[in-house]
Amino acid sequence: MLNKLSFSGRITFFQKIRSLDYWLLVCILLLGLISSFSMYSSEGGQILYYTESHIIRFTVFFSLMLAISFVRPKFWHATGYLFFVIVMGLLFYVSLFGITASGSQRWINLYFINLQPSELMKIAIIICFAKYYHRLQINNINRFQNLLIPIVILILPIVLVLSQPDLGTSILIALSGLAVIWLSGVNIKYFIYSLLIFIVSAPFVITFLEPYQKLRILAFFNPERDPLGSGYQIIQSKIAVGSGGLYGKGFLKGTQSYLEFLPEKHTDFIFTLFSEEHGFIGSLALLLIYVIMIYRIILIGSICRTFFSKLFCYGFGSAIFIYIVVNMSMVLGMVPIVGSPLPIMSYGGSSMLATMTGLGIVMGCRIYNKELIV
Repeated sequence: MLNKLSFSGRITFFQKIRSLDYWLLVCILLLGLISSFSMYSSEGGQILYYTESHIIRFTVFFSLMLAISFVRPKFWHATGYLFFVIVMGLLFYVSLFGITASGSQRWINLYFINLQPSELMKIAIIICFAKYYHRLQINNINRFQNLLIPIVILILPIVLVLSQPDLGTSILIALSGLAVIWLSGVNIKYFIYSLLIFIVSAPFVITFLEPYQKLRILAFFNPERDPLGSGYQIIQSKIAVGSGGLYGKGFLKGTQSYLEFLPEKHTDFIFTLFSEEHGFIGSLALLLIYVIMIYRIILIGSICRTFFSKLFCYGFGSAIFIYIVVNMSMVLGMVPIVGSPLPIMSYGGSSMLATMTGLGIVMGCRIYNKELIV
């Protein structure tokens, strides 16, 4: 059960430690452990670059998460807009001076890590919107100007991320922002109208996509159209997942991975490797860990006294759910391939940093759940 702290006096360090959500901590540690073994398997049962780097990053960012958990939510409320502006500045910097790899300009070289600011924007947009709606009265939420402002704020980073180009991350930023707008109480009719407009305009939007993005969409509808090119990744992914069966082939025994049929298995397609080795039962166990983690995040939001903390926890929990659904749907061929890492499991420092930052803020909302933001 979640303990309720009294804020009649100052919270001691040991009270803060006792107030941590240990169910959530266990889920994070389990995902870190499973991802480390999966990374080890992706490198053929050796501790090479990706495995070593992933373990180091998880250890460092888990420690960072614990440190962030002791930061009061009022700090994030006070700096919400500033955080958003800083990340926007980083996105502008990337568009001018960023590192280019595989035709995309998405990273800033910080020597110890290649930072991808678009990953931080997934958190920044949630904090920004939680602050925006914190003092907005429910009867004013559906006024035109209060609908227009968050849409403009959301469009700005999406345009910058699309220019990198990074369609997948821009979609995830959009969905994260829309989740917070939905949770704030905006009338459902606006979402219905927006969906209809999107469906009608989709054929025109596709014409502005990069050639490789168009190929991914075509490969989604008919992977066999180009089985050795654009359709190769998804075909091999579905073969790997299907060959895992009920119990899987066993740890370090995934043939699709070991025989190098499956590219990018340590990043966005880590679930494919895991599913082949551990089967349907193992995949269900992994999903259960994610379900418990999301449940604890939502539960923490439910006990917070401030709307900012509630909205951040609900928004972040919804975002994690979206990332998981998009990633797993992608590797199963249910949606086109987009750049969507599986939280904590996939290799990637920026994604890990953003996820751990969000979890740290959630944990801070748990510790200071009775504290009001004036």
